[in-house]
Amino acid sequence: MIPQRLKPGDEIRIIAPSTSMALVKGKQIDIAMNRLSDLGFKITFGRHCENHDEFFSSSVEERIIDLHEAITDQNVKAVLTATGGYNSNQLLKYIDYKLIAENPKIFCGYGDITSLLLAIYHKTGLITYSGPHFSSFGMKHGFEYTLRYFLEVVTNDAPFDIEPSEQWSDDAWYLEHDQRTFVQNNGYTIIQEGSATGNLIGGSLSTINLLQGTEYMPSLENSILFIEDDEETHARIFERQLQSLLQQPEVRGIQAVLIGRFQNNSQMTEPALQKIITTKQELRGVPVIANVNIGHVHPFATFPIGSQATINAIGNHIEIAIDQNRI
Repeated sequence: MIPQRLKPGDEIRIIAPSTSMALVKGKQIDIAMNRLSDLGFKITFGRHCENHDEFFSSSVEERIIDLHEAITDQNVKAVLTATGGYNSNQLLKYIDYKLIAENPKIFCGYGDITSLLLAIYHKTGLITYSGPHFSSFGMKHGFEYTLRYFLEVVTNDAPFDIEPSEQWSDDAWYLEHDQRTFVQNNGYTIIQEGSATGNLIGGSLSTINLLQGTEYMPSLENSILFIEDDEETHARIFERQLQSLLQQPEVRGIQAVLIGRFQNNSQMTEPALQKIITTKQELRGVPVIANVNIGHVHPFATFPIGSQATINAIGNHIEIAIDQNRI
């Protein structure tokens, strides 16, 4: 099920199913509001999105109310999460998935929001979007690539390729708006060659693994698995997280793996990543591409979960092609 595309004049609702909006800085909000308004969108906020407790989040009940109100409000055409965090999986058993299926609309976020994106897709068949939070739109510099691919998937039906960004940055952009270090991007890295076609499944690796053994875990059959994680994930943690996922049923259905660029504090190296992948017998013969623009290193692309992708990684030729109309 593909949600209706956005057009100028449409309303986007901001909700905080993980960390509260109260932690998003005022300047970020102003920049995000102006950027989205300049695109022609109307921005509204969930009633409880600024509430918070000692865990910097609102109650489960308040977060569910905001989610369901965003879904049932016929004026709302898309839902953006305020930011990420740690606890969106608290909501999974309280979500009315039938309500979402009856009112399909764009739902976008990343990181901890992965649990919601995958659960909604699995329970309803609705394409969801691993892409920017509302707070991401508050980035003063270096947002052009992220914005381009967000608009590519939420306003357009045409097939498209995800090309590597020209530069990347791992700065804490939300702390120093005008002091950013951008690094020249050398492009994607082929860890294992090959070609494949399948449906995009993925997001934050540690968050995907929270769904193991639950009714919210989507199938890996015929999947193009895309994964990333934040700076808390160093090489040994990434290795065991990946191994855990590869012990899931239908792991032989994985057709290709896309790995997002690691944050500097993770201290992951290319030789270490190469070693980790080559030790995984479950991935023998599966194309693996690293340093893809996914997740916590900026900028990043928006990936439509459930849409069909074709991967080619042979020699010097690397292609990540997405056809949103094929699911």
